Amino acid sequence: MSKKVTMQHIADSLGVSKFVVSKALSGKEGVSDATKARVMETAAQLGYFNQKNGYLKAPLPTKSEVSDPQRNSVLVLMPNIRFQTKTSAYWGRILEGISEKLDHEGVGMVIVAEQSVEHFMQLLNPKALMGIIGVGEVAAPLLLEAHRLGLPIVLIDHEDELIPADTLFADNFESMHRLTRHLIGTGHRELVFVGDARYSRSFYDRYLGFNRAMEEAGIVEPAAGSSAAHYLPVQGFEKEHFIDSITRWAAEKMDNGKMPAALVCANDQIALAALTVLQRLNCAVPDDVSVTGFDHIEDTDRTSPRITTVRVPKHALGRRAVELLQRRVHEREAPAEKVLLACELLYRESSGLGKQR
Repeated sequence: MSKKVTMQHIADSLGVSKFVVSKALSGKEGVSDATKARVMETAAQLGYFNQKNGYLKAPLPTKSEVSDPQRNSVLVLMPNIRFQTKTSAYWGRILEGISEKLDHEGVGMVIVAEQSVEHFMQLLNPKALMGIIGVGEVAAPLLLEAHRLGLPIVLIDHEDELIPADTLFADNFESMHRLTRHLIGTGHRELVFVGDARYSRSFYDRYLGFNRAMEEAGIVEPAAGSSAAHYLPVQGFEKEHFIDSITRWAAEKMDNGKMPAALVCANDQIALAALTVLQRLNCAVPDDVSVTGFDHIEDTDRTSPRITTVRVPKHALGRRAVELLQRRVHEREAPAEKVLLACELLYRESSGLGKQR
């Protein structure tokens, strides 16, 4: 029989006191958000939350509480992490979908951009809420505090093993797999995935879709993963963040005569940066190098050439999240769902026919 994991085991693993672990797991003040995150990550790794009594889950409201007319609002968690804001060309459209659907249903919306767990509870009136929708990455300590409210949770483009929640994603793997197969089918062999696969779950799934298509075409060895020749892990959040690193990389490739046939970018912000860099270096797109993006933000419609990309149904993600939450409110014991929404590939002028190198 396996040994029970205790708070003392977690404390010993981290080199902190049991008192600190207890406060972190109970959501009490006096422990920094960074420490709470470390405690929960370690607790999950050790299996603390998998034990029968390792974590007291907050009870969901009863049916009578759910039907209480005072519960007429949905809490939307959208902390300003990685430019997740209402003005974002990506996240803002998802928020619009949530807002439109809630307005149609006659339900109010409370947006919380606060990242601090200590301030979180001071902002809320839990008795007025019917549920919670998380948009993008939400830190585990904040999600745990949200879960303690005892309300159903739906997460968009994010998941957390500690939080029982329905999740909603674009079909990132299949969409990137199809896009990469298209490039290979039009003659491109030297392709580079541009973006950090560790950045988010969506980026990781897009990288896997790219790599699977490369394996199927015999460009990379199965199970070996993409080598440095096919992977450029640039980091940042917006177009301007990627310019310098892509410029250094592209200039070196051009000097060595080893410029790839296509840059398969993890999102449109990276693709916009790549297009800008290539044009500054007098590298013709798509005649010399094809460029593709992912997400279909409005800026890709205004570039010359227009960027081949994947249209993520952003408004639909928001609307579907509301529908999932409404279902969860009334069917609390139903199995958790992970929903993938299909995307549309937009083949445009930034990707052409591949050339023999």
